[in-house]
Amino acid sequence: MLTIESLKVRYGGIVALHEVSIEVQRGETVLLVGSNGAGKSSLINAVIGLVPNVSGRIQFDGRDLAGMSCAARARLGIGYSPEGRRVFSSLSVTENVLSSTLGHPVAKVGENLAWIRKTFPLVVERARQPANQLSGGQQQIVALARAVSTMPKLLLLDEPFLGLAPIWIERISDAIRELQRRGTTILMTEQMARPALKLVDRAYVMRSGEIRRSGTVEEIRGVALAEEYL
Repeated sequence: MLTIESLKVRYGGIVALHEVSIEVQRGETVLLVGSNGAGKSSLINAVIGLVPNVSGRIQFDGRDLAGMSCAARARLGIGYSPEGRRVFSSLSVTENVLSSTLGHPVAKVGENLAWIRKTFPLVVERARQPANQLSGGQQQIVALARAVSTMPKLLLLDEPFLGLAPIWIERISDAIRELQRRGTTILMTEQMARPALKLVDRAYVMRSGEIRRSGTVEEIRGVALAEEYL
């Protein structure tokens, strides 16, 4: 579903990604693991169109994404939950969840919202509460619900466990499993490899803007442990 070939991304004079190549098959959950500054978020930002690639190619569902706007990529079926949650603080929980559905058919939005309310009880319990009054874990639930409000084909999760207490990591993990049961393809980044590796099919280890290792969960677990990502 997602193919990235020899991707190079630069911020001014700093090269963030060096000839990175990864692949995510339909229905898979794939992890990018690495320390802060490894290039994980730069790769995600390139996929959604926030940063241009200097060279290389990104294909989604057989289409080259070069020159395509963020909005156009979202319409193709790419959903995104950013690092640090970044909810709209002045909007209610329901307004946050629905903020990504502009332009989508009302009937389909209603169907998706019904599934979200069933899967994320917090969305019902705190429906009218401003998002800035929620805890970090609660805000992450809202950000995830917003990212899937259009039921994307590919969901990009950037550091979904960052700064969360164990109880919220488990609740986010449960939500990800529900999305997997729906058949959602997921590419996620994490520094905390231990909980993330419980959810994925394969993983890539990143360091200094490069892919250093790739393989199955069992193959990567040992590498991650050795490199202190667990």
